[in-house]
Amino acid sequence: MLKRLKNFSELVAFEHTVFSGAFILIAMIVASVQKNGSVWFGFEIFLLCALALVSARNFAMGFNRYADRFIDAKNARTNKRPSVDGRISPNAVLFFCVLNALIFVGVSYAINNLAFYLSIPFLIVLGGYSYMKRFSYLAHLVLGISLGLAPLAGSIAVLGAIPLWCLFLCLGVMFWVAGFDLLYSLQDIAFDRAEGLYSIPSIFGEAKTLLISRIFHIFAVIFWALFVYVSHGWIFAYIGLVVSMGMLIYEQYLVSVDFRNIPKAFFVTNGYLGFVFFIFILIDGLSRTYGN
Repeated sequence: MLKRLKNFSELVAFEHTVFSGAFILIAMIVASVQKNGSVWFGFEIFLLCALALVSARNFAMGFNRYADRFIDAKNARTNKRPSVDGRISPNAVLFFCVLNALIFVGVSYAINNLAFYLSIPFLIVLGGYSYMKRFSYLAHLVLGISLGLAPLAGSIAVLGAIPLWCLFLCLGVMFWVAGFDLLYSLQDIAFDRAEGLYSIPSIFGEAKTLLISRIFHIFAVIFWALFVYVSHGWIFAYIGLVVSMGMLIYEQYLVSVDFRNIPKAFFVTNGYLGFVFFIFILIDGLSRTYGN
């Protein structure tokens, strides 16, 4: 049983939940400050959102592995995944996806009506990404949208609505994710070209990909700045924004120096970015709560 759990954890790269987890918490904190005058939104909402986040991400990653299992088998970077090397059968992966989709819809129903109404459209977006690379290089932005749904979900859970500041936060996440996915995709540029897959690196080449990634990250900072401004953030929120911008610059620098730094830039820098931004938003929320 422990071995199977470890295989499924590897299948969905469970530790990478931090990428979207930090931003759902950011949205929940800001929404709670506006609604309750406190950063704490309640244990029930926290538990439900945690279940929704994990089940949605499990569905998205599992379905991606299921849809890409034949492609992954040809790629030296991915042919050791549990969905490819036989540790987890295709039927087991599909059952895992269906189970998590049902959990997500059920949890959404328990949160509120808006969450329930949007649960199926959210799943369609999450599952649709898996096929985008077959016919459009916009797949990078669709992946960004998929993770950008996390702050939308956080706001919906606490407020039952999607305010303007949350849309800006979502757009920032979209361009942030798309920007680092471009860098990550540089590793597969030769493979994507050989297999006829659509990605910005395979179509536009390395130099233009680096430029587009930088442009995406500039847009991410702009939209996060709008998020902080529209949500009436205090000084700590702006400090968090500046620190996050510095981390994006460092990430771009790492990759521009040597493509062998891509794993470090992708897994370490991006993981810390979300957590750091969250800490500053939390401190900002506390200062706004106790400073008034």
